[in-house]
Parts: sequence; C-alpha cells; structure tokens
Amino acid sequence: MNAFIHRIAPGGIDKVQEALDSNEILTGWAEARGLLDMQLEWLQFREILRAAYYSKEKTYRKAGLAAGNMWRFIREMQLGDLIAVPGPGNFYVAKITGPARFIEAKVPDDSAYRRSVEWLNGKRPIARTFARAALISRLKIQGTSAVATDLLQDIEECLNLAQGGQVPTFREDLKNGLIRTAMEHIRAGRLDDYRFEALVKEVLLRMGAVSCDIIARSKDKGVDLLATFLVAGALEQRVGVQVKHYYKNDQPAGPEVVDQLVTGMEAEGISLGMVVSSGSFTEDVQRAAQSHYESKGYAIELIDGELLAGFLVDLGFSKG
Repeated sequence: MNAFIHRIAPGGIDKVQEALDSNEILTGWAEARGLLDMQLEWLQFREILRAAYYSKEKTYRKAGLAAGNMWRFIREMQLGDLIAVPGPGNFYVAKITGPARFIEAKVPDDSAYRRSVEWLNGKRPIARTFARAALISRLKIQGTSAVATDLLQDIEECLNLAQGGQVPTFREDLKNGLIRTAMEHIRAGRLDDYRFEALVKEVLLRMGAVSCDIIARSKDKGVDLLATFLVAGALEQRVGVQVKHYYKNDQPAGPEVVDQLVTGMEAEGISLGMVVSSGSFTEDVQRAAQSHYESKGYAIELIDGELLAGFLVDLGFSKG
C-alpha cells in the first residue's frame, strides 16, 4: 500500500464536498485530453499538457510540474492506496477503489479526471492535531499532489485515533505541552542566530537529509543552509533553506523571506526550498510562496515555530 497527499481544488476552487458526495477524488487539467492512454511515455504525456496549457512558456518547468501531478494521479496511484485530502485545519482520508477515468461533461468544471474512492472515517474530517509534525507539514503542499508513503503509518495512526470517537486527552495534552515548552526554548532559550541554524541543520539530518551545509555569511545569496536528500535511494535532491530566528516573541515573517530564498535558489540552480522561522508567517508569505510556485515552479515549504517545535517533539530530541 502507498499513500499520497492530494489537494482537491482544480482551478483554485475547493471541490472537497463534491468529491465527498460523489465518492471520488478529482483533479484539474481537463483540457489535456488523452492522458489515460497507457501507451504514452513520459515525454509524450508531458507534451499533451504543454500543448493544452503551457505552449507559450519558454521552458518545460510548468508543464513538467503539471505532468508530475497527473502522472501520479493516473499511473502511480493504485487500488487500495490511501489518499489524504487537506482541508482547513483538518484532512480527510480515502482508499482508492477504481482506476482513473475521464468524464467529458466535467471538462467545463475542470474536474474531468476522476477516481472512485471509499471515504474512511465515515467521511468525517480528522483534526490536524491528531497528526505528527511530518504529516502536518506534508499536508501543506502547494501543488496538487505529493507522495506520502513514508507517512503511511502516521496516516493510519490518525485514522485509528479518529475512529476511537474521542480525542486521546492525555496524549494530546502531553504532546501539546511539550510543543509549547519547545516553542518557548526556541524563542527565548539559549539560541542565537548561529545556534538556530545549527538546530535546523540537525532537524533536517534527522528527517533524512544525507548532508546539510550551513552557508557562510560571506557567501549567503539567500540560502542559509543547503540540504541534500536521496530520492529512491539514489537520486540527489537539493533543498535550499532560509532561516529566520526572532527573539522572545512570535514575530511574523513577511513575504520578503520568500523573495530572499528564491534569489538564493536561482543562484544555486535548485527548485525546492524551505523557510524555517521561530515565529509565524503572515498570509502574504503563503501567497508569495504560492505565486513563485505557479509562476516559476519553485516549491517552497513554510515551517513556523510551532511546526518546528512539533518536529523536535516527534523526533525525540534529547540534547542540543
């Protein structure tokens, strides 16, 4: 069994309720007809999307991102796989029960590509407070879909907790208390900018990075740390990280942090980035990250102080 995160908002319109009512998951790019042909190779598949939506683009970046999302939906998702669908402050979980299909009548709604599913937990949403930090972070994807097989046990754990009929009070109280304590130490403890960078480096290494280098201030073009992850055990994927440490308060970072990171990502020639802050993020930061994803294909993950504290708790930090 594999697992995926899948956002149901083709054209930016939330269609989660429609998906629940019809026992389906659905996605956009409806004008790209013919993607169900299993004889298509990757380049042919991508070309259909480019011709339908991105013919005026100078590069294949946007077409490639769209093709990746559709390839996952049509080719990688299999019967029995779990799908976590983000909602506001919660998420739904479904099990795939049917192959991808194309409904011509749904083209005007940009939701022609669909798959039958069985919605679990009685179609009821699961509060994100049930989830561990890694799953909460993955649920914040800016694109349409992401692989989450590495978080399959976390998703199943949330299902089991939710189906118990009540919030596990002791567990949640304990976890939330530890997170609050961790946040206090992140914002008012024995951390300066350099130690905060070192802390973020250790978190990334514990999350699976095979290497993580702190960029010297004299060479900093917008990326403070450069982490390398292995995809499928062989392919290296570099991630640029912008770090913001604020002292003794919940100071919100503004959209300039995203612009600084993108400048550094362009200099490093990478398309994946992360902003890690001890404070919070304004809505402008979220919009800036989404804008860079849609216009340039840069995927930027935002980790605020609370989420970082959640990682520290879940990863079981005992020294620092």
